[in-house]
Parts: sequence; structure tokens; C-alpha cells
Amino acid sequence: MIRKEDVFKIGQFTKPHGTKGEIGLLTQSDVFDESDDPYIVCEMNGILVPFFIEEYRYKSDAVILVKMEKIDSEIAAREFVNKEVFYPLDAVEEEDDLIGDITWDSFIGYTVSDEQTGILGTISDVDQSTQNVLLILSYQGEELLIPAVEEIIIDANHPEKQLYVRLPEGLLDL
Repeated sequence: MIRKEDVFKIGQFTKPHGTKGEIGLLTQSDVFDESDDPYIVCEMNGILVPFFIEEYRYKSDAVILVKMEKIDSEIAAREFVNKEVFYPLDAVEEEDDLIGDITWDSFIGYTVSDEQTGILGTISDVDQSTQNVLLILSYQGEELLIPAVEEIIIDANHPEKQLYVRLPEGLLDL
């Protein structure tokens, strides 16, 4: 059985393409290029289910047209419209390879620790409405917004769902 902590979100399906079962995958990930036998995971009726990729091709920088095994019609592909797409953590050779593939939404539920203050809280949401992505968590009863930038995020432990940060002086006082 596949567990939520064993996968990370790489994108979301859009709409079917053609009549043979292809569907668009909106993603910034290149995990398919790094795997000999790529597969993805989708939640179907509350259960995480693997789907093997028969073939794929890039439509644009952000959209990959995916043909999954046993999905052979537009009707079958419609079952996947707007579904989140996950990729198994164990299929990526090195944890450092994940950084460009994980979406910010994948960090929801991670515990954030600052090197000076210690545990700040758990990420409850991610604000991607502007160019500056913000991680949202509750800290001492107040909403804390942490910019999702390399200068602040110093490490991530994905199996333990921990995010380590070095907050700029004064950020907690805002």
C-alpha cells in the first residue's frame, strides 16, 4: 500500500488530449526523464494508486502529455481531470534531486524549525498568489508568513516532514 508520506506532489492533470487516452500534466518536474520505468501516483476513491507511464511528450515547458497504461480513450482519461499527481520518493536516486521537482504545496504538514528559535509550527497552507511564495503557519497564535527562498530555507528532511530555516532578524516581530 502506498502512503502519503512515500510520495511528493509533482503537478496536476488538466484535460484529455485527443482520443487515445493522453492527458495533460501541468508540472515543472522532470522526474520522467530521470527514470527508466516511470510511474505516477494518483488518489482514486481515497486510495493512492500507481499508474505506469506508457509514453510522454512535452507540449510546452509546463505541460507534459502523458499516456498511461490501460488508459486508452478520452473517456478513461477524463477520470483524471484535475487530479493531483504524485511521484514516489524512493524512485528518485538522491534527495538533492527532489528540490526542483517538489511543488510548494507538498510542504503542507511539514514542521518548521528555525536554527535560533527552534520549532515554529506546522505549515498549514502555501500562498502562491504573487511572485513571492509564502509558507503559512501558526506561531504563538498568530499567522506567520515565511518567504520560500533559498536564503531562508537551509534544509529539508522529507521522510520526517521537517523544514529547517534561518529566519532574518526581526521577522518574528512583524
